Amino acid sequence: MDMMRESMFSILGDLSGLSFLDLFSGSGIVGIEAASRNAENVTLVEKDRQKKSIILSNLSFVESKIDLILYPAIRFIKTCKSTFDIIYLDPPFNMKNKMDYISLIAEKEILNPDGIIFIHIPKEDKYIEEIKPFTLYDKRKYGRSILLFYHR
Repeated sequence: MDMMRESMFSILGDLSGLSFLDLFSGSGIVGIEAASRNAENVTLVEKDRQKKSIILSNLSFVESKIDLILYPAIRFIKTCKSTFDIIYLDPPFNMKNKMDYISLIAEKEILNPDGIIFIHIPKEDKYIEEIKPFTLYDKRKYGRSILLFYHR
C-alpha cells in the first residue's frame, strides 16, 4: 500500500492549492498525505463512525485544516455543494457497482473542469474506460489492486 500511495502521488504531481476529496477515507491516510503535499481544502468522507477516533488521532499530527464528514459517500455526493480538483475513491473491495460513483460525481458536477478522479479497485473488477464526460487516461497495477485515473 505504501508503494501504491507513493506512486499515485507521483502521478498526481504538485498538489499546491488544489482541493482534494477522499471518499471512503478509512484511516484518513490518503487525505493526510494530500495535505502534506500542500493540497488545500482536504475533505475526508467516511461512513463508519467507529473509525472516527482513528481518523481524529491521525489528524492530530497534521497542521493544515482537514474536514471530516461522517456520511455514506453516496449521501455526501448527492448533497455536496462544493467542487474539488481531485477526487479519490477507495471503496471496499467487496462493494458492488463501484463505478457508479464516478457517474454520480459527473451528474452532480462536484469535480472541477480540469479535475481528476481516481479509484482503487481489485484487479478482478470490471471497469469502464469512458464514463461520460470522463475518460480513463492512466491505469496502474499493484499486486491485487488497480488504480484508474479519469479526467474530462
